[in-house]
Amino acid sequence: MADAWIGLGSNLGPRREHLRAALSELRRLGHVSQASSLYETEPVGFTEQDAFLNAVVCLSTAVPAQALMEGLLAIEAGRGRIRNMPNGPRTLDLDLLLYDQEIIDLPGLQVPHPRLHQRRFVLVPLHEIAPRLPHPTLKRNVRELLGELHDSSLVVRIEEYPAWAAHDRP
Repeated sequence: MADAWIGLGSNLGPRREHLRAALSELRRLGHVSQASSLYETEPVGFTEQDAFLNAVVCLSTAVPAQALMEGLLAIEAGRGRIRNMPNGPRTLDLDLLLYDQEIIDLPGLQVPHPRLHQRRFVLVPLHEIAPRLPHPTLKRNVRELLGELHDSSLVVRIEEYPAWAAHDRP
């Protein structure tokens, strides 16, 4: 079994419902052993778009990294994800941030995620659930990476897990 750390994000349509559905689909690929609170975040890169909802989960899985990435892309497509603009609006974004301490560089799959250490919207929720998690190439943990971060974008906790994942909420 591997620990796969996955970033979830949405800024189009029913954002919370997209994240709930993704969480449900992820459970078909393994066991969600940890999940962060839900955060509302400013867009990074292309800023002329709506705010995102973001979270991070740890999926304990027997699925190999490349097959897991294919599964994440299928979940995104199932929620209507269209890739027509880098950093543009999206119904659902699932990023494979880390896969145990493996370093993977394949077409369509880079682990650790190449911009993980540059993104407050990823590091804040990851820090909430795994502050001592080491980055396999930078040799610093999440707490240290967050402390060194130059990204000052707004990241606001709006709801704790499991409340944000409950299906009986509007």
